Amino acid sequence: MTNFISDRIKTLGINLPPPGPPAAAYVMAVTTGNTVFLSGHIAKRDGKAWAGKLGLDMDTETGKAAAKTIAIDLIATLQEHLGSLDKVKRIVKVMGLVNSTEQYTEQHLVINGCSELLLEVFGEVGKHARSAFGVAQIPLGACVEIELIAEIA
Repeated sequence: MTNFISDRIKTLGINLPPPGPPAAAYVMAVTTGNTVFLSGHIAKRDGKAWAGKLGLDMDTETGKAAAKTIAIDLIATLQEHLGSLDKVKRIVKVMGLVNSTEQYTEQHLVINGCSELLLEVFGEVGKHARSAFGVAQIPLGACVEIELIAEIA
């Protein structure tokens, strides 16, 4: 890791967990050319899927906290896959899926939990394009799932 990124992570009090294995027939990260694609990561709490449905049994702030934990897991996966976060030239795109009711309309605010942490950790390099969708269900009943695309040097 570059001193800048490792210092930021340390200052923010973040401990990168060991990346989890895929839950089905896929890999967690693929590099093609100078682009890394990270598979969707679900929100976890106490090592298990953080289950819930926004607008039913979970509020926006709790969903945002779940998205923040996913950002930490995404960073850990990048670290593991690349060997060093200093290879990240740009966080290009984040796509967030929010397990929510038909009436719930704050998916974009939930995914801010991830986006804001990426900006705190990577600075200008962390500015990214983004999509946020409400979906009927996410594997294991998780409240949020996020995938990430990064450009590498």
